[in-house]
Amino acid sequence: MFSISGKTEARIVAWKARNGINILRISLGIIFIWFGVLKFFPGLSSAEEIAGRTILKLTFGWVKPHTSMPILAIWECIIGLGLITKAWLRLTLILLYMQMAGTFLPLIFFPHETFYHSVLVPTLLGQYIIKNFVLISGGILIGATLKGGKLINKPMLEEKAAKLEKRFGRIRRIIKLKTA
Repeated sequence: MFSISGKTEARIVAWKARNGINILRISLGIIFIWFGVLKFFPGLSSAEEIAGRTILKLTFGWVKPHTSMPILAIWECIIGLGLITKAWLRLTLILLYMQMAGTFLPLIFFPHETFYHSVLVPTLLGQYIIKNFVLISGGILIGATLKGGKLINKPMLEEKAAKLEKRFGRIRRIIKLKTA
């Protein structure tokens, strides 16, 4: 059985807290650039066909796949570059959330292709779409750091933060009661 000392574990956790958000941000950026670039080349992206039909349906037939794929490719590459460089990160995350919302539409538009017999049994395409919850969660976590939020590795600070949150929750409820 593998065992590490408490001191070593604390150093590893501290390293993760210091570097985890940046690793997540860059990893998401690479994924968006990678998948975006594939969409520039017809037939290379696994999501190309369903994305094209989804946009076609969403725009009531106005935007054809040959037009929407380059736009989607640029959109995804912009998200990736924004995540990697931290340039315009707030706008980048808004673009990410909008793009991710669109990725779930095939579950509604084409349920016969995204689920087998029920919503509890997704097809491979359905699984590909559902995994986007992880990308959204990563975007949310990155967004939590925009105004200086950080992962912390200090149990005492965590306890103080929980107590403050509880106290402010009570104060908010009292204020709402008085104004109601």
